[in-house]
Amino acid sequence: MCPMRFLLVFFSAILAGYMAWKSVRTSSETDNNVFDDDSSIHKQECNIIKMAQNGFWGFVDMANGKYLWRNLNQIKQDEKTKSS
Repeated sequence: MCPMRFLLVFFSAILAGYMAWKSVRTSSETDNNVFDDDSSIHKQECNIIKMAQNGFWGFVDMANGKYLWRNLNQIKQDEKTKSS
């Protein structure tokens, strides 16, 4: 196996991880207030489960290239709207 393949996979994983981290940080709306109610604890558990599910499907999308393709198309659309 070519050693460049390992470097390519390594840098692709770094890039995918960075983009996933960036999108999770911007899309998640975390509430810094901590409440002792049972409903808020249940809500936090649901948010954690939802984040794990989104992370899993994000990983699947990154593995088949759909995530990168969607982000590239979004960047192109953003550039078009800014220029007009």
